[in-house]
This record gives sequence, structure tokens and C-alpha cells, in this order.
Amino acid sequence: MGEPRQMGAVNWRGFATLYLREVRRFVKVAGQTLTAPVVTGLLFLAIFSLALGRAVETVGDVPYLEFLAPGLIMMQVVQNAFANSSSSLMISKVQGNIVDVLMAPLSAVEMTLGYALGAVTRGVTVGIVLIAAMSPFVHFEFAHPGFVIYHLVAASAMMALIGILVGVWADKFDQMAAITNFVITPLSFLSGTFYSVERLPEGWSFAAHLNPFFYMIDGFRYGVTGHADGSVLAGMAVLAGVDLVLGIACWRALARGWKLKA
Repeated sequence: MGEPRQMGAVNWRGFATLYLREVRRFVKVAGQTLTAPVVTGLLFLAIFSLALGRAVETVGDVPYLEFLAPGLIMMQVVQNAFANSSSSLMISKVQGNIVDVLMAPLSAVEMTLGYALGAVTRGVTVGIVLIAAMSPFVHFEFAHPGFVIYHLVAASAMMALIGILVGVWADKFDQMAAITNFVITPLSFLSGTFYSVERLPEGWSFAAHLNPFFYMIDGFRYGVTGHADGSVLAGMAVLAGVDLVLGIACWRALARGWKLKA
């Protein structure tokens, strides 16, 4: 018999295996995980451009379609990043194969990063594919490419971590769907996806600035168009802080085996 495999402080092989499994999950059903968000994003673009394209020609100094596209892209990015991690854990719990991950020599940090980075990969991939699909109809200036990359990754990470918590917490798919329908979708719709929050009444505008989804979309839109409704630096700090808090919460939940171990 060979010598037992020695692992260092980090189980790189186990972490890479979990990450690749998460990526292969969505790649194998690309029609559902990549094509569907593109079709949805293009339909929203067509509907809003036809409904409001003539009534609202510009927002600030930005043509309406160029203002609208980043919000639509980010909306699909966050929904797909959330769906990847939450559905992976939920399916594993329902099928009973979550034990395979729990019994593997993986730390809670490695499990958190494996699930989260797989979901981030899906979110970023959806964003890139949507940008390519919208390019024939929308001019993307990419005024600040660094902000584009940061907000794609930070927003995907936030939703991936929320997806882990929801996947661990939920006992059935109805509960997971409720979070999507009554929390994720409303927050993304009410965060300036289709409009500038500067046009809202003062009270509603203040409420919008309390929504972390606003900073995802506003920062990404700033990276693409150079237009922002809020402080982009404050937005970056908010996303980083929320990601850190969520990361610690996921680590704690997985380390304790909350709702995963008997």
C-alpha cells in the first residue's frame, strides 16, 4: 500500500475538486444557466427601450439604453450567483449526498470558498456573456474597467455567500424560492436597475441608499458609463464589508454543521 497523502495547512486538492464540481454543474446545463439569463436580459432591454426609449432619452448625460444595460446585466449576475450556491446545497441536502462533502477532509473555510467561488464564476460568466450579447444594441464605453471587474466579482461574491446561507437554512425548495421571489428580486428591482435613484422623492432615495444592491448596480454602471448616483468609494467599502460579514457567517454555519449534521 502507498503512503497516505499528506496535506498541508490547506487542502488544495479538495478545495479545487469542490470548486470544479460547482463550475461543471452549471456548465453542463449551459442552456439553463447561461442562455436563459441572456434571453431574459435581452427581453428586458427590448421592452424598456420600446416602452421608455423615446420618453426618456437620457439619464444625466448618458443615453437611456447605455444607462439601462448595466443594471440589467447586474440583475442577472446576482440572481445567477445566488442560484448556483443555494441550489447546490439544497440539492445535496435533498438527495442526501451532502454527507460526501461533510466527510471529506475539507475545512469550513475551504468549503465556503469552494461553493462561493463556483457561484462567482457563474455570475461573472453570465455578466460577460450578457455584455457580448448586448453589444450589437448598446455601446459599452467601459469608462473605468477596474470598477467593472470589482463590482462583478464583489456582487457575485455577496450573492454567492447569501446563497450558501439560504441553502443551509432552507429545508425545501419552496423556502429557497420565497427568498428569491420576495427578497432578491424586489431588492434588485428597487435599487436603480431601470431608473436613477436621484429622481426618487427624498425619503425613497434615502431608503435606496440603504440597499446594498444599489451599490452593486451603481458602481458597475459607473465602471461602464462613468455615471454614478452615489459615492462609488463608499459603495466599494459597503460591498467589501458585507462580503466579509457574510463570509464569516458562512464559515461559522459550515463549521458548526448548522442544519447539516444530525
